[in-house]
Amino acid sequence: MKITIDLDKCIGCGACEEICPAVFHLDEEIGKSTVIDEEACDYADCCEAAGENCPEQAISIED
Repeated sequence: MKITIDLDKCIGCGACEEICPAVFHLDEEIGKSTVIDEEACDYADCCEAAGENCPEQAISIED
């Protein structure tokens, strides 16, 4: 599984970090979320929940 964030779509709301803090981090310097662990196989459920709850659909998850 590979997780990416489209920074052009991300509005920095922080929902992904709130849902899955082991994988996502809101970078205050750029005002957008970043991925801590792009190959977060152990966190598939929370990654999917973060993707579903992203208001801008900025999170992509590939198997």
